[in-house]
Amino acid sequence: MSFSMTGYGQSSLQYAGYKVEIEIKSVNHRYCEVVLRLPREWTCFEDVLRRTVQQYVKRGRIDIYINKEAELENAAFATLNHSAVKAYLQAVDVLNVEYGLEGTLTVKDILSLPDVLLSSDHLSVVDEVDMEKWGEVLQEGLQKALESLMMMRSKEGLHLVQDVEQRLQRLQVIHDEMVTFAPHVVEEHRVKLRQRLSELQDNSFTLDESKFGMEIALYADRSNIDEELIRLDSHLVQCKELLLADEAIGRKLDFLIQEMNREVNTIGSKANHLSLVTRVVEMKAEIEKIREQAANIE
Repeated sequence: MSFSMTGYGQSSLQYAGYKVEIEIKSVNHRYCEVVLRLPREWTCFEDVLRRTVQQYVKRGRIDIYINKEAELENAAFATLNHSAVKAYLQAVDVLNVEYGLEGTLTVKDILSLPDVLLSSDHLSVVDEVDMEKWGEVLQEGLQKALESLMMMRSKEGLHLVQDVEQRLQRLQVIHDEMVTFAPHVVEEHRVKLRQRLSELQDNSFTLDESKFGMEIALYADRSNIDEELIRLDSHLVQCKELLLADEAIGRKLDFLIQEMNREVNTIGSKANHLSLVTRVVEMKAEIEKIREQAANIE
């Protein structure tokens, strides 16, 4: 199954008088980049949480926001953190004296500052057993949010894959037309060249059939696109198989798109014929659309 790199997931749970909300957003990125934003007392869990994300996501930028709020019934047991209050008030005095600023903190301002109010449960956060339990809670919440994220990414990925499959089918049709038409290019050139020479014939020169044949042979060699068509067909088959693979396919798909574009460019440089050039233009347009979609596939 292929996944899109864009998605959103969230989860919410309660523990020890707190409500923990986890929000995940993912966007396109060449590699797997995980950015965590969580309360500083939980920074010790950052590595294990990051590894959990990497088990689900192989490619993309993943922004994770973890917030903690004390529940209302828990607020009645809040304890004033006197050291934090003193530190904030001293900071206000420094700003007023050393920087010439004017202002004060109201009670409402102070109570809204971080770590001013500590619940009875918060005081036990430093306990090793309690921290271990918090780690389990965060893991559980993160996994739920990741499952929600992956569900959205899978739905979006399905639409992307269906679009790419349709465009690959169109490329296959154009490729088959080229295979059918290519052998006739040299013959058409031979007929047109002989016709042109006949029109120019005024009995002032004699047509040398050996030189004429050599010219046709050189043209046939320069315009031969058999190898390019074979490689292009191989790339198309690999792309179709890749879309069915149960792995991250974004980088491999990028590579195959580059190779297909290379073959089509070579065909365009060799194809000195209007019909082939027209098909080359159509192919390049389809490949570019596939490239845009592949940029969103994990």
